[in-house]
Amino acid sequence: MIERLKETGGVAFGFKVVGKLLDEELKAFEPQLEFFIAQHKKHPIGILVDLTEMHGAEWKARWDDLRFLQKHTSHIARMAVVGAHRWEELVELFTAGAAVLQSETRYFESSEIQHAWQWARTAKHAEDAPVHLISPATGIWKDYRPEFVGV
Repeated sequence: MIERLKETGGVAFGFKVVGKLLDEELKAFEPQLEFFIAQHKKHPIGILVDLTEMHGAEWKARWDDLRFLQKHTSHIARMAVVGAHRWEELVELFTAGAAVLQSETRYFESSEIQHAWQWARTAKHAEDAPVHLISPATGIWKDYRPEFVGV
């Protein structure tokens, strides 16, 4: 199951995956994210993905996720991944998606979700927040610095 998080707003969209990610659930959820992206065409967005309750994914869902990210790479500036697993374990899972996305992707422990939201919204993080980089920004986002906060 995929659910949109209530903290979604401004320039950050958040969602949580519960259980095993199925392709039909991903396809049913994509229009919500596409609508959010369309509303922010002039400003790139940040995405927060909460995987604390995710238990795997179908290969077709992973493939379709990569396809979706590739389609929207010019609209997504950064991604915060929140998980209950060791961040090193998620690097393998997200490296391919982050490379396709070309945005900076960072991992946050489940206890750091407020830091994750701050980073997804502003590309800034608290001084005391640990930084677990999954993938650096490449392509069009390599030198991007948000010129706005809280739009």
